[in-house]
Amino acid sequence: MTARPALRRRLRDQRRAMAPAARIAAADGLAAQLLALSGLPGRGYVAGYWATDGEIGLHAFQMRLPAGLIYCLPVLHGDALRFAPWRAGDPLVTNRYGIPEPDIEPASALDAHAMALVVTPLVGFDAQGHRLGMGGGWYDRTFAFRRTQAAPPLLVGAAFALQQVDALDAAAWDVPLDAICTEASTLFPAPPTDETR
Repeated sequence: MTARPALRRRLRDQRRAMAPAARIAAADGLAAQLLALSGLPGRGYVAGYWATDGEIGLHAFQMRLPAGLIYCLPVLHGDALRFAPWRAGDPLVTNRYGIPEPDIEPASALDAHAMALVVTPLVGFDAQGHRLGMGGGWYDRTFAFRRTQAAPPLLVGAAFALQQVDALDAAAWDVPLDAICTEASTLFPAPPTDETR
């Protein structure tokens, strides 16, 4: 199995190399997959992300959200994420990683428990639902409570289909996803058992 840092580099290079037209088409396909989720809430807060470093975009998804859903972006707060409602044109600031986030006082943003759905970016994933992130652990720390409770929010990974790999090892701190959506399909991983937690 390829070491995580080398695999991260390879997958990030692949997604950055995609042609603009392919990216736009993929964002449309991803929006269709996300909006077709059987667990898509009818009301509440939906968190996405600001696509950087070649990540699959969520703009088409945000623009097509049903009226009862409020789109949010993550905000760094301590060692975890909080979430703030955001619409195109609202002010942004750049966080320490160079990623835009809503220009608000982080402590005033919404807690992870307030979200109905969270769409998380992925660097890689496999057919078993194991995932590879950027390595900072932000989503794992923020949603650590999901390892012991079957509670909202619904956690859905988003990636290009080309980011799927044969196999990934699950780390002990990984928070399992409820689904992974690409531009072409939706994967529903088997729920973890006591032996695989």
